Amino acid sequence: MAHLEDFFVQLGQYLIYGLSLGAVYALIALGYTMVYGIIKLINFAHGDIYMVGAYLGFFGVTIFRPLDPGGRWFWFAALVMAMLGCALAGMLIERVAYKPLRQAPRITALITAIGVSLLLEYGMMLWQSPQQKYYGQLPPALTDNTYFLFDVFMVQKQHLIFFAVAVLLMVGLYLVVQYTKIGKAMRAVSYDKEAALLMGIDVDKTISFTFALGSLLAAAAGVLFGSFYPIEPLMGVMPGLKAFVAAVLGGIGIIPGAMLGGLLMGVAEAIVVGFFSSTLRDVVAFAVLILILLIKPTGLLGAPSGEKV
Repeated sequence: MAHLEDFFVQLGQYLIYGLSLGAVYALIALGYTMVYGIIKLINFAHGDIYMVGAYLGFFGVTIFRPLDPGGRWFWFAALVMAMLGCALAGMLIERVAYKPLRQAPRITALITAIGVSLLLEYGMMLWQSPQQKYYGQLPPALTDNTYFLFDVFMVQKQHLIFFAVAVLLMVGLYLVVQYTKIGKAMRAVSYDKEAALLMGIDVDKTISFTFALGSLLAAAAGVLFGSFYPIEPLMGVMPGLKAFVAAVLGGIGIIPGAMLGGLLMGVAEAIVVGFFSSTLRDVVAFAVLILILLIKPTGLLGAPSGEKV
């Protein structure tokens, strides 16, 4: 009985860790799924926007920490700075790299996305150096010791912060998409771009806003990760791929699907690492991708659609 109790305690702790990790994956996956829903493009540069967000957060902490000696608000100022900076970067990338290719074959845009990804990665290496960097001292509210949840589960505060901030941002995204004018425009363009254009919707503005919104969320994920772990120019490669798998798992192009897929990916990874081996951390993502493509290619929340002939 004691062994069974220990097992459930461990399982609970892995679930908590997995949900926090999955929330970060979900923030990145939302960018993939929104862009695909609007212009049917897999933006493989999106994981590197996450990396840029982590670096902007690092620079923001460096700038704002001296202005806030008490150490309570500078992290949030850095978070806002990173989100706004990546939103502008996302809009710029869309305008320069993807907008001229909207009528080109999809493979052309896909190759361009890979090129943008490499440009961001190695451009950051040239600009900043490939060495790992650390945010340094953070506000006490972010670095307090672990404590026990329900007097049973030992939880690190960073995991709760990951989850809480991610959930707040995802709720904000839902409200924007469902209840604002630009959100309704996003849904209209996603459903039928030509009809939306005929109805007077500014399609170019809507697409740019979608890139900005997705990049903003990826930047938040980058700052969350970078606050507790070292950052480096290639840090966005694997999380970006895992977030793409999460988007496919939930149903590419479906916002709730990206949220669900990210959480499931995080939980699966945490359980595999906890009960088996950390060397399987990355394997599980691609195993999930293969399984979902074989069993339900449209994803968990995706509906099969007929193809016109």
